Amino acid sequence: MVTLEEKRVVPRSLEDVYRYLADFSTIQQWDPGVYRANKFTAGGPAVGTEYDLMLNSAGRRVPMRYVTEALEPPANGKAQIVLSGEGSSFGAYDVISLAARGDDQTEIHYKADLTFSGGVARMESALQPWLNGVGKKAVDGMATALTPAAPQPLSVKQRFNYRAILPAAWSFTERGYWNMPNRGLSERMDGKVVLITGPTAGLGLAAACEMARLGATLLLLGRGQGKLAAAKQSIQDFAGVDGSRLHCYQADLLELPSINVVAENIAEQWPSIDVVINNAGALFAKRETTADGCELGFAVNFMAPYLLTEALLPRLTDGARVINVVSGGMYLQALKPSDWQFENEKYDGSKSYARAKRALMAYTQHWAEQRSDLCISAMHPGWAATPGVEKSLPGFNKKMQKRLRDSQMGADTMVWLASASAQLPSGKLWFDRQQVPTEVIAKTRVTEKQWQRLQAFVAEHCAPLLK
Repeated sequence: MVTLEEKRVVPRSLEDVYRYLADFSTIQQWDPGVYRANKFTAGGPAVGTEYDLMLNSAGRRVPMRYVTEALEPPANGKAQIVLSGEGSSFGAYDVISLAARGDDQTEIHYKADLTFSGGVARMESALQPWLNGVGKKAVDGMATALTPAAPQPLSVKQRFNYRAILPAAWSFTERGYWNMPNRGLSERMDGKVVLITGPTAGLGLAAACEMARLGATLLLLGRGQGKLAAAKQSIQDFAGVDGSRLHCYQADLLELPSINVVAENIAEQWPSIDVVINNAGALFAKRETTADGCELGFAVNFMAPYLLTEALLPRLTDGARVINVVSGGMYLQALKPSDWQFENEKYDGSKSYARAKRALMAYTQHWAEQRSDLCISAMHPGWAATPGVEKSLPGFNKKMQKRLRDSQMGADTMVWLASASAQLPSGKLWFDRQQVPTEVIAKTRVTEKQWQRLQAFVAEHCAPLLK
């Protein structure tokens, strides 16, 4: 048997540390030796809850099943979590003991007993130094995940990569996510009310699940009662939360006149909304139009989030956050005022998507200038394997399948922007928790003339729908 033992003190309350670590699927956020972690048992963490892990082991993916053996919630300044794990030729018995060290500090005492079978058992002594290093990195990661930190600026190398374009694009894969120095999402959102669009699949569902786990009350705005009900159940299964914290609102964002109506309904029921996330989006293979004659891509990816944000902005109070999900594809596209909706140019769904996101980025900056009391940001998720990508870009999805991020990875910065206690600058674009350039090619920069024509388009096609 090999025993690993480490201690760390983190600047968080005992309750926060316990709630974060009790759900062992968060191990994916803090242990570099874990590639994937999924809670196999639906609901909140409890004795008997099982977790499926995929470990990183010498370049191989090794499955492991963990089960919670004991949970001792905080009492008298102490708490404890006990788990056992089993792989094909090894087992683990983990004890995580927590002790309060003042109001805002907690000592973590991590101890793991590892047992091996077969040929590996004969190598225990040789493996000891390597395993000690693995354990140290895991606990270091745990401490990092539980320590709130301000965002880090781009390094010189990263700035060069953006200027060169291709090296930066490579970070859009899962490699970029794994290179993040802190992947923890541990800052609580208790009492926060979050409105998110497109929560029934992909990035939106992943973000909603994570924010529910962090304690947020969610307003789920999506299409179809059946899909919303299924998403609500998925969120409850993932986060183990009471259904009373999840509220569904049905609206088709392609029916533009209905957006103001649903926004007013939500605002009346929720006079204080802390976060608005414009996540819903779609990429179309051929040119189609809404009932009002608007090209679908531009309608759902720009006009809909514009309308929802404009309807809610007057109702948002000091400190509220608005997060607009854009796309790295806009780095290669400029606005084209002469043909906003591909009426003359041969239709290209990817271009339509990118141009709409470029327009949304321009309005993100505009809103930030207009409302200094709010934090209005944009983020892009990188290249994520979502149902939308699989359907709309099957060739890209197939070619890049082994390198694409999963939805949790793609949603990470979205959740971080919503939950981080750090003071964040408004009107900026974020990727992997870093502020990144809004354009890398001069010709894609929004000119004053383009901005004026975008405003004119909005005045003609969007503003009337808000009256």
